[in-house]
Amino acid sequence: MMLISQLAKEVGMPVATIRFYEKKGLINSETKKEITSNNYAYYGEDTVDKLRFIQMAKAVGFSLAEIKEVIDTWYDKQWTTKAQLDVLNLKIKQIDEKMKELRAMKKQIEQCKVNIVERANTPSV
Repeated sequence: MMLISQLAKEVGMPVATIRFYEKKGLINSETKKEITSNNYAYYGEDTVDKLRFIQMAKAVGFSLAEIKEVIDTWYDKQWTTKAQLDVLNLKIKQIDEKMKELRAMKKQIEQCKVNIVERANTPSV
């Protein structure tokens, strides 16, 4: 069990971010029953794993809502391997669709550039 400052150092994440994730229900802390003199929150190794998962999921484009939707069942081992792969395959499909949209946008911008250059090089009458 570790305090939030130790957890932040372990995962390389600001304390405020960890508190935000806890407030959003992505992670949980617990108090030690035998210590009644403070209200310190303690975090286990499972929290380290969850925070690393959150970092990875965010890095590949998952929203916090998507992460929240899967994190508890994923870490409670309630999902089959197939279900986990289905979630990742869906995200890959969404990324592919976004890349297609971005390529189309890039093509439109390139065409706008060509039009601007052509207009600039066309003599006015």
